[in-house]
Amino acid sequence: MITLKQIDYALAVSQTLHFKKAAEISFVSPSTLSNAITEMEKHLGFKVFERDNKKVFVTTLGAEFLKKAQSIQLQIFEIQKLVENQSDPLSSNISIGIIPTISPYFLPIVLPKIKKAYPNLTLRIEESQSNILVNKVKNGELNMAILALPYNLEGLTSLKFWEEDFYWIAHHENKNAGKQEIRATQLEHSELMLLDDGHCLKDHILDACKISGDSKHVVKASSLATLVQLVKGNMGSTLVPHMALGQLLSSNKDLLKSHLNEPGPHREISLIMRPTYSGMPGAELLKTLFTNSLNLHFKPK
Repeated sequence: MITLKQIDYALAVSQTLHFKKAAEISFVSPSTLSNAITEMEKHLGFKVFERDNKKVFVTTLGAEFLKKAQSIQLQIFEIQKLVENQSDPLSSNISIGIIPTISPYFLPIVLPKIKKAYPNLTLRIEESQSNILVNKVKNGELNMAILALPYNLEGLTSLKFWEEDFYWIAHHENKNAGKQEIRATQLEHSELMLLDDGHCLKDHILDACKISGDSKHVVKASSLATLVQLVKGNMGSTLVPHMALGQLLSSNKDLLKSHLNEPGPHREISLIMRPTYSGMPGAELLKTLFTNSLNLHFKPK
């Protein structure tokens, strides 16, 4: 009979492709882990791993087994969470991923309110791009993630808590700078600086402005802060979400903003999770807290 412990060990080996490292993260000796894997393979009737003194490979049948094993491990985790969520849905540990075009502007607003409202909650926050976060939520490495939609969620469910438009940022010497509203047709596309490929904000901007993804741009960067500094140097212009305006423009008096007058909202901010996630009550509470915090922060002064 295959045990849950053997499944945990096998998944650790598949993660590290190294028996000693797998034993370390499993807090057992290498011999204990190796013997457990050997016993498991004996019950299965086939090898999950091929190994020698230098490398570990996953066999074809082993890959199929590990896929099902990961699903089993995830379901066990969800069962364990059911017990925790019975008493207080936000009193234990939750891991949340967040994309870099949201995290620096969103987290300072909501983290103090989370700490005050749910003092027993321990948050682990991981910043990464959307495709990585979607995979980690699907695989159970993260409980939830905060993404900007539209985006292909690959079967995950979402709870929208915010929506916003984009603003065009330009140096005050730009002929169009300072207009209250601006249309995409008024932008000089050759001077428009966007984030690197892989950032969903770039795709959302291209979509809002109806710009071809094949368009060539003078500069690409990995952060909005870098783009704004380049605009400050009068190297071009860029578009940023409403959420980021305060931080990005507060110390840049040479820059002016204009609302992008194209059909919106230009992006929606959502919590994403597995449809079977047992912490859904906690997710609903976080959604409400996020919405209320943002409404309070961005309400007219």
